[in-house]
Amino acid sequence: MRVRGFLLTLMLGIPLCAAMCAAESAERSMVVTVTAFNSVPSQTDLNPSIAAWGDRLKPGMKAVAVSRDLLEDGFTRGTTLRIEGMDGEYVVLDKIASRHTKRIDIYMGTDVQKARQFGVRQLRIYWND
Repeated sequence: MRVRGFLLTLMLGIPLCAAMCAAESAERSMVVTVTAFNSVPSQTDLNPSIAAWGDRLKPGMKAVAVSRDLLEDGFTRGTTLRIEGMDGEYVVLDKIASRHTKRIDIYMGTDVQKARQFGVRQLRIYWND
């Protein structure tokens, strides 16, 4: 009888857990202004390879900076996100000046020309809570 009760509990619990786990990690999205930045003194400060939380940025990294209002929406250091039309996932490692809102900057190493060509775009970003 115990085995039967255990099996029944197990059978009922798995679908319930799956539904609850899926709800906890639901994908969210929003449209933001997307620009690009480089680790060069003219765009940052005297130590351009060090991000706001102390992470060292290196060319080739898939990193982004986020506007301060997005920090309040849960985009804290280490949050991963996807950007419409871009390959792979990006990690939040830096912050943008407080004058900007609903904005992310994609890190493009030291390739200033590539960042300029990227320009300013309105794109959808995707992340899990």
